[in-house]
Amino acid sequence: MRIAKSLLKSRSFWALLLLSGVVLYRFVDEYHKVQGEKIQSWIKTPTADCAVVLTGGAGRVREGFDLLANQNVKKLVISGVYSNARLREIMPVWPFYGSLSENDVVLDRRSETTYGNAQQSLPIVEALKCRDILLVTSRLHMYRSYRTFRATFPENIYIEKHAIIGGRFESSVWESGFEALKSFFYSLWAY
Repeated sequence: MRIAKSLLKSRSFWALLLLSGVVLYRFVDEYHKVQGEKIQSWIKTPTADCAVVLTGGAGRVREGFDLLANQNVKKLVISGVYSNARLREIMPVWPFYGSLSENDVVLDRRSETTYGNAQQSLPIVEALKCRDILLVTSRLHMYRSYRTFRATFPENIYIEKHAIIGGRFESSVWESGFEALKSFFYSLWAY
């Protein structure tokens, strides 16, 4: 009883309690933002100068190639591929895409994180003279990706979200919570 009374009188206790409340509030806020990401690409046909595909999930690279093949974009940047990866290894069904040119696809082999994707894609996008890009990643990953890219890219480059479903439509609480935790930490230093 005596310890409880001394804790209630301690400024450190109240400061720690307040800090814990703020962190919990921010985490829950990030969780809701991650969960609230909409799939707009089902409603309209997106077009842009370039598409930047963030590797790491099912269907993302294929979606990028579909955008290029359908002439929704002129150039395709695939960010975060393994350092020794070759284009035909990444997209083994390349021959079925017809007249696509390998010159229209750029592989970023240096990125290992979402922040790295944004940092490494910017000079490529600028070199390709892209005025606008489609950012292609999963619905779950889109909130953090978009905010990271928006914080890295200059305002004169328009970024349109192009979220895809990379598995189940509804993410589990664990997957959403883990993404919200990453988004929370990114919000402290990346955006």
